Amino acid sequence: MKIILKKDVLGLGYKDEILTVKDGYGRNYLLPQGLAILATPKAEKALAEEMKQRAHKIAKIKADAEATAKKFEGVNLTLKAKVSEGKNIYGSVGAVQLAEALAAQGLEVNPKQIAFRSVKELGHYTATINFHREVSVELPFVIENEDGEIPTPKKEKPVPVEEVPAEEEAATEEALEEDDVEEAE
Repeated sequence: MKIILKKDVLGLGYKDEILTVKDGYGRNYLLPQGLAILATPKAEKALAEEMKQRAHKIAKIKADAEATAKKFEGVNLTLKAKVSEGKNIYGSVGAVQLAEALAAQGLEVNPKQIAFRSVKELGHYTATINFHREVSVELPFVIENEDGEIPTPKKEKPVPVEEVPAEEEAATEEALEEDDVEEAE
């Protein structure tokens, strides 16, 4: 089914894009929710005309997105989290916590624009902030313990390996070589 998106749909596409989707997805979700319309020749022609008229507006929106993205370049975040033994966080750190940390630094962003999987361990991560379909910024961030320490997991004592006397090892190798010779014959 060929459709024209009327709104941005996360994971599918952006407004005014012409896409092909499965019939059931289009008919049962996108069309009833008002997220898309059928891409008939008449609708495609109207969209093309509208896009010509909006070209300068789209250029301005992209320029604004690029200006906003420049503010986020070079920003490094450090988030504090409660940690159990080891490196596991109680709960997880998601886009909302990242947006709040950015807001504390004076950088406003909608959590829906931040793309990364929720984090459940201490460490260094990278999130992508999408300002426009063609403008995005990679944002590195660190999650550390509330104390500022990165706890080390408990080390288990290594299991001692039995040492094989050199004579037994040489005898085992000779036996293996003899087996290989017998198999070859």
